[in-house]
Amino acid sequence: MAVEVVRPAQGRAPAASGPALYLLLDPGAMALFELAPIARRMAWLKPALLRVRLRDRRGARYTEHVVDDGAGVFVRVEREYGRRAAGATRAVLTDDARLARRWAEALDGRSAWRSVSAGLSRERLAVWRAAASVFDAGREGDEAAAVDALQREWRAPNAVVDGVYEFQPGVWLHETVAMRSGVRFVAPVWVGAGAPIDAGAIVVGPCRIADAPEARLRPSEPAWEDVERDTRLFGRRVGTGRPRRGKRLFDIAFSLAVLLATAPVYPVAMLVILLEDGWPVFFAHRRQTLRGREFPCLKFRTMRKDAEQLKAELAKQNQADGPQFFIKDDPRLLRCGKWLRRFQIDELPQFLNVLFGHMSVVGPRPSPDKENQYCPAWREARLSVRPGVTGLWQVRRTREPETDFQEWIRYDLEYVRRQSWRLDAWIILQTIKQMVKG
Repeated sequence: MAVEVVRPAQGRAPAASGPALYLLLDPGAMALFELAPIARRMAWLKPALLRVRLRDRRGARYTEHVVDDGAGVFVRVEREYGRRAAGATRAVLTDDARLARRWAEALDGRSAWRSVSAGLSRERLAVWRAAASVFDAGREGDEAAAVDALQREWRAPNAVVDGVYEFQPGVWLHETVAMRSGVRFVAPVWVGAGAPIDAGAIVVGPCRIADAPEARLRPSEPAWEDVERDTRLFGRRVGTGRPRRGKRLFDIAFSLAVLLATAPVYPVAMLVILLEDGWPVFFAHRRQTLRGREFPCLKFRTMRKDAEQLKAELAKQNQADGPQFFIKDDPRLLRCGKWLRRFQIDELPQFLNVLFGHMSVVGPRPSPDKENQYCPAWREARLSVRPGVTGLWQVRRTREPETDFQEWIRYDLEYVRRQSWRLDAWIILQTIKQMVKG
């Protein structure tokens, strides 16, 4: 469920559409709690506002600090328990964007509550109590403690934090992090934008490496459709897989339908290639499929016959990072090749690969063995499923300089982890939209 947190005087209006619920909190208040029973309570009572009292379940609070001898030599660790009673905070839940906007426009928590509750009858207000881990940003140590708890519980930070991907289980990296050889992680670990990691380093969690100052990210609006798809953001891992037999039957039916529907295009594409550059009209490149088996990935030929030889000469002009090769105005491209690529006609023969069982309609981009050696975790994940004619990377990539390879890894791993019928349908729809736009 997509939920937006709203605070008084936050300086921006809450999203008018996208969130299913708005969580209204006082300034500085932070809490981790189970939302499902509270959401069921709202669905049953249908109040305009549900006021929830969140009581801290963590028990007595304490702080730890290191004691040294004055010369920097460690002596002991001291733990100090606070005398204050267990903490609590107030939260308000609503599905009304207008009430959320009133809360955001108020100057403080008290005036915010008066603003949203004014004019509402008692029948439209409801009260609930729940256990939570409660934190206060104004209290020393609480902000760090909140992030510690969040790191233990949050299983899908990429659902709301743009540009991060799961490098390996429990290890989340921003796509701008430059991975060097020999780096090892012990989860949980979060690495921020542009953070430097030395070659051969061992990063032991729980650990968070902050953004590099020059790469610090600005908050952006979440992609609410992604948040909605991630139904288990906390606790168990997102994605439960699906039977491959059902997916295979869909692949066969879909590829047959596409091949029949596009049959008139084939002779036209073959003719224009033949007239411009002769035979052959097809190009087959060796790629890897499920469990590393090689297969000939079919395409209409869009480049000159000597394209592979010219590639070495053009290597210095490569605009892509990682193992890819990309030049905006590639001189090897045939005139008809530009047209074939623009409308993605060159990839239609790959539906024959789908019929043969080499590929799936949706999956990671098929790659040769050489490209699959760059990142072991990425290789093992992407070779655990069939590659696809289209995929999450193809519809989400930005082509930003020096980020394409990181995006490729990120979206491949995300697809393998989150794969579902719903996600496949969304990717197919987005692919069709891109083809129509040209």
